[in-house]
Amino acid sequence: MRYFLLTIDIEDWFQVENFRPYIPLSRWSSCESRVERNTHLLLDFLDMSGCAANGGTSVSPLRATFFVLGWVAERLPGLVRQIQARGHEVASHGYNHVLCNRCSIEELRKDILESRKILEDILGSAVLGYRAPSFSINEQALEILEECGYLYDSSFNSFSGNNRHGTIRMFPNGTDIVCKTLRNLYELPITNLEVGGFAVPAGGGAYFRLMPVRVFEKIVQSVLKRRNAYLFYMHPWEVDPDQPRLKGVPGFSRFRHYTNLARTLPRLQFLVSRLRGISFVSCGEYLRKMSAR
Repeated sequence: MRYFLLTIDIEDWFQVENFRPYIPLSRWSSCESRVERNTHLLLDFLDMSGCAANGGTSVSPLRATFFVLGWVAERLPGLVRQIQARGHEVASHGYNHVLCNRCSIEELRKDILESRKILEDILGSAVLGYRAPSFSINEQALEILEECGYLYDSSFNSFSGNNRHGTIRMFPNGTDIVCKTLRNLYELPITNLEVGGFAVPAGGGAYFRLMPVRVFEKIVQSVLKRRNAYLFYMHPWEVDPDQPRLKGVPGFSRFRHYTNLARTLPRLQFLVSRLRGISFVSCGEYLRKMSAR
C-alpha cells in the first residue's frame, strides 16, 4: 500500500514568517481573521472529494493532519473540535509561530508546552504530533518534545535553499518515510525530490502553486514508486485569493505568497484524482500502520 499524508498548517494570512517584519505579534489581534472560513473550505473539500485515488468509487473522505497554531486554537476552539469531529488528526504548530532555532530554550519550552495544553484542553485527548514553524526544527526542540510526551515530529525539510529550515539527525527506515531520531521520537519529514544528491523542493506550499500541476503530479508518482508515502503540506490562506494584500513586502515574497491562490483547490482536486490506489491518511494513522507492520 502507498500513502499520501496531507498536512495543513493552521495559521492565518498575517502570521506567515515573511510578513512578521510588517505585522508583529502585537498587531495580530487587530487583523482581519480569515483562517476559520478557509479551514472550512478545506474541510468541505476533504469531505466532498472522497478517495478519488481509489478509482473514484469510494465516498470515504480524505484524512489529513491539521497542525494548529495555539494562538488560533485559543480564539477558535470550536474550529479545533470541528477538525477532530470530521475525522482528522489535530497536532501542534506551536503557539506564536516562533522559530525554534531563533529563540532561547526557555521561550521554546513555554511555546511548545502552552500550545499542546491548549489543544488537549479543547479536545480532551492527547496531541501526539508537532510541526515547527517554517520547519525550524533542531535537536533542542526535539529534546523538549520528548519531555512533553510527543510521539512524532514532522518538521524536517531537506531543502537547503531556505535558511529558516533546521537540521536534526535522523535514521531512515527502508522505503518508509518515517525515521527515528536521537530522541524517543519518530520524524516524518517533508517529501522533496532528490536529484544528484540535492533536494528539489516538492513538498507543497508555494512550490505546489508555482509549479505546473502536471509536473508536480509526475514528481509525486515518481517518489511513490520508490517510497511507500508522500508527505505534503499547505496552509488555509493558500485557498484564499481575496485575502488582504499587504503593502511594502518585497517583490519575491509577494510573488511567493499571492501567486495562483485561486488555483490551489482545483490543483489539489486534480492531484487527488490522479493518485489512484493511494490511501490518504493522517500522520498518526500512518505511524500506527507502520508500527503494526
